[in-house]
Amino acid sequence: MEWKNRYIKKVAVLGSGVMGSRIACHFANIGVEVLLLDILPKDAPATGKIQRNKVVSDALQLTLKSNPSPIYLPSFSNRITIGNFSDDLDKISDCDWIIEAIIEKVEIKQELFTKVDKFRSPGTLITSNTSGIPIYLMSEGRSDDFRKHFCGTHFFNPPRYLPLLEIIPATETSSEVIDFLIYYGEKFLGKTTVLAKDTPGFIGNRIGMFSIMSTLHYAEKTGLSVAEIDKLTGPVIGHPKSATFRTSDVVGLDTIVHVANAFVQSLTNDEAKDIFVIPDFVRVMIENQWLGSKTEQGFYKKHKVDGKTEFLTLDLKKLEYELPPKNNFSVLETTKTIDDLKSRLRVLFADKDKAGEFYRSTFYELFAYSTRRIPEISEALYKIDSAMSAGFGWEMGPFEMWDALDTQKVIQEMEAAGVKPSEWVYEMIKSGATSFYKLGNGLRLYYDIESKTYKKIPGTESFILLKNLKGSNTIWSNKGTTITDLGDGILNLEFHTKMNTIGGEVIEGLNKAIDIAEREYKGLVISNEGANFSAGANIAMIFMMAVENELDELNSVIRSFQNTMMRIRYSPIPVVAAPHGMALGGGCELCLHADKVVAHAELYMGLVEFGVGLIPAGGGSKEFALRLSDSLNEGDVELNAFRDRFLTIGQAKVSSSAHDAFALGYLRKDKDVVVVSRSRLLAQAKSHCLQMWEDGYSQPVRRNDIKVLGKPALGLGYVGSNNMLAGNYISEHDALIAKKLAYVLSGGDLSQASIVSEQYLLDLEREAFISLCREKKTLERIQSVLSGGKILRN
Repeated sequence: MEWKNRYIKKVAVLGSGVMGSRIACHFANIGVEVLLLDILPKDAPATGKIQRNKVVSDALQLTLKSNPSPIYLPSFSNRITIGNFSDDLDKISDCDWIIEAIIEKVEIKQELFTKVDKFRSPGTLITSNTSGIPIYLMSEGRSDDFRKHFCGTHFFNPPRYLPLLEIIPATETSSEVIDFLIYYGEKFLGKTTVLAKDTPGFIGNRIGMFSIMSTLHYAEKTGLSVAEIDKLTGPVIGHPKSATFRTSDVVGLDTIVHVANAFVQSLTNDEAKDIFVIPDFVRVMIENQWLGSKTEQGFYKKHKVDGKTEFLTLDLKKLEYELPPKNNFSVLETTKTIDDLKSRLRVLFADKDKAGEFYRSTFYELFAYSTRRIPEISEALYKIDSAMSAGFGWEMGPFEMWDALDTQKVIQEMEAAGVKPSEWVYEMIKSGATSFYKLGNGLRLYYDIESKTYKKIPGTESFILLKNLKGSNTIWSNKGTTITDLGDGILNLEFHTKMNTIGGEVIEGLNKAIDIAEREYKGLVISNEGANFSAGANIAMIFMMAVENELDELNSVIRSFQNTMMRIRYSPIPVVAAPHGMALGGGCELCLHADKVVAHAELYMGLVEFGVGLIPAGGGSKEFALRLSDSLNEGDVELNAFRDRFLTIGQAKVSSSAHDAFALGYLRKDKDVVVVSRSRLLAQAKSHCLQMWEDGYSQPVRRNDIKVLGKPALGLGYVGSNNMLAGNYISEHDALIAKKLAYVLSGGDLSQASIVSEQYLLDLEREAFISLCREKKTLERIQSVLSGGKILRN
């Protein structure tokens, strides 16, 4: 595998528009040096870099200010050097990969590639980020070496957050180039890399646009409203909150129409090409410039009444904006309590009312369409599912959803509805295969159409997926957790409570996992495959105890939480946490106590208890005091360092990435690591845990040497809180909480700097927590979050 010896040290991105700048930022995120080039501005002066680079400079700055941010840390943008095609194109000669991301016009791309061919060094990768132009057209007339190293690399926007990367070979692309890009995209860029064919829309946009357009036509035909369809096509079926019409507004209706029209013109052998003909109401919207977010009205429109913002929706028949009608789908009420997506889908598709009719009509068409696109857009069905999950945020692709609904039963229902899948589906059933996927030896296998057998999904050997290990690898479980044997002497503890909150069942699972690991295993990993690692402690339980004035019992619960966190820290076996998504409150505290954190790059970590009128009491406040003490030994200015730690908790700061979590003090530069690929996270965590054991892991010594600053720091916290209160920046209750926090972090009412133990600080934070639970305003804050998810500032 000589292609693995290729290294990417410097990348050139040609074009600094929305995609180009964001692609450049994502390469900068992973530590690669980037050269970002674009055209000269009109009337550019003959000299002067600032003026001649104005196009690219303005574009990059606009991107860096966008929300959500395309960059893990603002300082990472220093890895990007800007320039222009006229002055700096020769600098691509020392780049390892050149990515073109200019306007979608083939003639302009070809003109640029003619110039690129003169300056690029032989062997340099050269790819286009086109989303629609045939790949083979762009390399016509280029050198042999250019054509050998050229292909399409279609990033989805925004590149930092959407993991799909489609690799599209041209006819002369070297197989080694394709193998390398698939490997590099997954391992280094953290992408789900999918090999696609050079067909219109490749995989993701072809299937995704079919789904959107068929839904638009269904709305036109049946009269279902914008709000109704978005309710039916959002999280309830495992799709993003933006569902169908809100997604269309965000993408831009003009963009959707452009892609749809291109399909109508270019698809000659697609039996369903008429689905891409835009409905009449869309034509009117285009004429009226109701394009979505960019024109501030599309299918949705903001409307202010008495200072309050309302969202109006477009009546697709009257083409007038109105308050969205309330949906009356009884099945959605039924499924509210069904957390498992597979079970929920079965209930939704069995509904006898208009919701069920919508699902059966649109999804059976989608299933059939997906079968008929094989082998046109891909030979393998798993690539279609991967593209839809990674590019469109679907929890399940069409074939996965089909399996969840019972493959053979759905075929019968489709036939009864007059919808027939491709012949290979019937051949699959005849071969004895009853589903598109199955598990084998801890790996997920897919049905291979050509061989009529199940095969492992290429590249997944390096992944560990908990859902593939259910059954024989399960060691123990309760309602909220599962302990799984990962092999090689390493266990994993998985949470599966609502939002992976930490309550009694999770505390039980943590202690049980450590018990088993200490007796029979080498180490423990704490990870899960939910949308988020953990949203924190179960505040509903805390609220109930506080309202009932069961403070002794609450004290016991908090002590149990603290003891469990300390057990994670001081177990004789290594404990590694592998957080992703949100790791808030108690979830953050758990990570603070692990021997090592192997964090996904997209980690939103924080001690956010202040927002519900509390302070961290699962060891979080103690740990910040401990880490403050350690930083003082390294020369930090004492009160400045105290202030920074105090504000991080007091302002409930949440990291914008794993790298930002280092800057905020949640992760440790000398111990914790970041993994860009979500698929590799658990495997990497297991590897680190095993390595720690093999290196001769020793149980840490409990800390009795923590320096706290006493009254000088406490005074700083009190003065700062009073000043903020006097300036009306915080409420009286905010000031009370802040003073409680300052009291804990400074070590209590100590006349001077002193040395204390961890247990001393744990007792302080627990006492402060319980005292705040007696406060009416704290209970009001907790109730506000529980009832409406809103932070109350009282």
